[in-house]
Amino acid sequence: ENESAYNVHCFAHQLQLALISVAKKHEDVNSLFNLVSMLVNVVGVSAKRCDILHKIHALAVIEALGKGELSSGQGLNQEITLKRPADTRWSSHYGTLMSIISMFPFVVNVLEIIEVEGNYEQKFHAKMLLKLMQSFDFVFCLFLMKNILGYANELSQALQKKDQDILNAKLRDSGWDSLFGQVSTFCSKHDIDVLAMGDLFLIPGRSRRKAREITNLHRYQVELFYAVLDMQLQELNNRFNESNTELLICLAYLCPNDLFAAFDKEKLLRLAEFYPKDFSAIDLIALEMQLDVYITNLRSSAEFSELKGICELVRTIVKTKKDKVYPLVY
Repeated sequence: ENESAYNVHCFAHQLQLALISVAKKHEDVNSLFNLVSMLVNVVGVSAKRCDILHKIHALAVIEALGKGELSSGQGLNQEITLKRPADTRWSSHYGTLMSIISMFPFVVNVLEIIEVEGNYEQKFHAKMLLKLMQSFDFVFCLFLMKNILGYANELSQALQKKDQDILNAKLRDSGWDSLFGQVSTFCSKHDIDVLAMGDLFLIPGRSRRKAREITNLHRYQVELFYAVLDMQLQELNNRFNESNTELLICLAYLCPNDLFAAFDKEKLLRLAEFYPKDFSAIDLIALEMQLDVYITNLRSSAEFSELKGICELVRTIVKTKKDKVYPLVY
């Protein structure tokens, strides 16, 4: 076994662990997912409630079609169930949050039905969930974690791609303005009051006299948005050290897409340096010359003109026996 080997799939797993760590450390994130689990239990577990959810969704689609708001190819085949998020598969949490956002009015309708027709315990849970869901605080946390998990889910998927083309797999900072815009639009659409960011932040049930002297802007921008991002970035920095990140970036320069548009000889030489037991100092000198001939040859070869991903590249190299011609590259 090569002690210098790096497993990209392990990096993706570390990413998931980083996200789990954030959820455990930040009280508001924990509260969000506890509420989501309760919501799934109340709405998604009962077959009868799932049927109600399906019917409400179908009626909404028919109404939208009648108004010309939806083309016949959209919305009809969407998944309309709420799935319980799995603790060991963090990407499943992302899917659950996306479902809640897309099905929000239908979920509210089901809860309103339960509030009227359910037993005492069901009515209590439905009433509590309706109050919490239809609040700015819930919507803000929902979109905050949707954005963070969405970007991280994109990175996780890219890290596991066969071509390891991770240049497009960077965590993107959506920015405060973008997040607040999404939250405000969603709240307005669903008749949820949007808090004025300049007003004092008040914890429900606590008097103004005992409230901390902070604004809503400080609460949501500093204590939530910046705090959660900083915690996650710190976890990622701890798990994805400089060497790991550089390795992944260097791998991307092997990608054959668009006639090897990503090719960079210096980066590939740097990649070889990660494997000192496989490449001696003399090998590195030879590799530099071999890469020049390799890229000129492959770019002019029809067999390599439309390749997608490193797996296809490797198969074609072997098929054309260029692994014998360029053994150091292979």
